[in-house]
Amino acid sequence: MVRSPEARQIRRRYANDKYPLVVLRFEDGHEIRLKKGEGKAFDAYAGETIKVVVLWDPSADDREVVAVLKAEQFPEDG
Repeated sequence: MVRSPEARQIRRRYANDKYPLVVLRFEDGHEIRLKKGEGKAFDAYAGETIKVVVLWDPSADDREVVAVLKAEQFPEDG
């Protein structure tokens, strides 16, 4: 019998100490916004791709993708 793979949730953290406003964009489309100096823990699935996007001017639509990381590449929360 072949078992289907199970999605495993992991708890990770991101701290924005470099950019004025960062958006973590997840595969399912939800976003977490972090101002400079803020940090946030989040749940993600192992293997999930997360984009780190910088908003230089929040009133404009200009966005810059500065990193594309797998959930495991973020530091563990705790």
